[in-house]
Amino acid sequence: MDAVSDIFSHDIWPVALAILTVAVPLVAMGHVVLTKRDVRGAMGWVGVVWLVPWIGSILYFMFGINRIRRRATRLRPSRRRPRPEGALRQDGSVKPEETTLEDLVGTVTGWPLLTGNRIRPLVNGEEAYPAMIKAIDEATTSLALSTYIFDNDKAGTLFVEALDRAVKRGVDVRVLVDSVGGRYSFPRMLSRLNRRGIQTAEFLHSFIPWRMAYLNLRNHRKIMVADGRIGFTGGMNIRAGHLVETAGKAGIQDLHFKVEGPIVEQLMQVFVEDWGFATGEELLGPSWFPGCPFVGKGSARGVKAGPDEDFDRLRWVLMAAIANAKESVRIITPYFLPEDVTQSALNLAAMSGVDVDVLVPERNNLRLVQWASNGQLSYLLERGVRVWQTPPPFDHTKLMLVDDRWAFIGSANWDPRSLFLNFEFNLECYDPELVKELSLFFEDKKGRASPLTLGMLKDRPLPIRLRDGVVRMMSPYL
Repeated sequence: MDAVSDIFSHDIWPVALAILTVAVPLVAMGHVVLTKRDVRGAMGWVGVVWLVPWIGSILYFMFGINRIRRRATRLRPSRRRPRPEGALRQDGSVKPEETTLEDLVGTVTGWPLLTGNRIRPLVNGEEAYPAMIKAIDEATTSLALSTYIFDNDKAGTLFVEALDRAVKRGVDVRVLVDSVGGRYSFPRMLSRLNRRGIQTAEFLHSFIPWRMAYLNLRNHRKIMVADGRIGFTGGMNIRAGHLVETAGKAGIQDLHFKVEGPIVEQLMQVFVEDWGFATGEELLGPSWFPGCPFVGKGSARGVKAGPDEDFDRLRWVLMAAIANAKESVRIITPYFLPEDVTQSALNLAAMSGVDVDVLVPERNNLRLVQWASNGQLSYLLERGVRVWQTPPPFDHTKLMLVDDRWAFIGSANWDPRSLFLNFEFNLECYDPELVKELSLFFEDKKGRASPLTLGMLKDRPLPIRLRDGVVRMMSPYL
């Protein structure tokens, strides 16, 4: 017995450890090679795995595996959408002989472009919150509200009181709050909602840190629908900072939209899917889907994106819009970290004579994001893209305009988190009156912004440029 124990203690374990030291990195490398789309990212992980075999492999299995798409696909109901061969229109007709931006986005989303809509921009909480509260107070059958952040503050209280009044009138109310966004204030607003008897759910809640996925799988959508016919969407959360006139230095500029017409059904459909995913409850029937009459002349289509079956959809839409620009591309975004392919598309547009203007905050609320953004802006400026910095308070506005004919509005930012990791919802709009109004809004902001030049970036002290360059390398994770 002593001899057998001596063999196991002195011979087997070193051999087993040596085999594992090679086998584990091999398995990790095999997974990298088979699953990673980005070549540079794959090479980086392979290097880490082999340079520090045990630690590198553990880090990869914890943080490198794309559980986002796989896990989301498993949790969400699978819906296979047919891809149209040509333009997908409301009447089902197809025009394969021409490829327009409308056709391309229809192919990407699989959703029809709906006419007969009226979409009205609402600037900051001063315009958006009263309109939303009014819609809640006038609701008679149903009220659906989905938000990333629902703060327990002055603004949040306005909504809680309105939702409470709706419940007492007999309105069927559902409120969905992201589990991470719901923790931006303390005590959490979800507790107040539950105490009022308002049916509330958290999106992807977990007490286990590595399953909470703080950086991933967040529901960043902002959707509200009253009686299935009046909708609101955009970039605005529910928090006192959006009441810019009273928030002072903590103010957050933003843009939201009141939506009426057939397009509201697509907003409602997205909420119903998210609610069913979070709770298992199916919302059906005329109280949620009563049918929406034509109320305007605008055409619009929802663009639902996420790390599951809707993966990479936002980037395809952005690329299609840039490629179809003839005169101008105008962008407002709080977080501007486009990856290489999107940067190339913007550069090519600028080099071909298209006016490309990007408005970003002069002072960002996320310092690392601002440093990373500064670290890559020179690659755009040197090709003719124009960048403008908007003065405080912090500008959280999300808007893209192409020529004088197309607007892209909603919750998505120009960063890897929105494009690949979060659940987002945007609207593409073909509405000359809306685009004209938003163009004036854009030009007003640009008129108060300061141009950022290539010389200004190059004249910064070397330590600052090195800092921004290092942080830029972390941009896929910011």
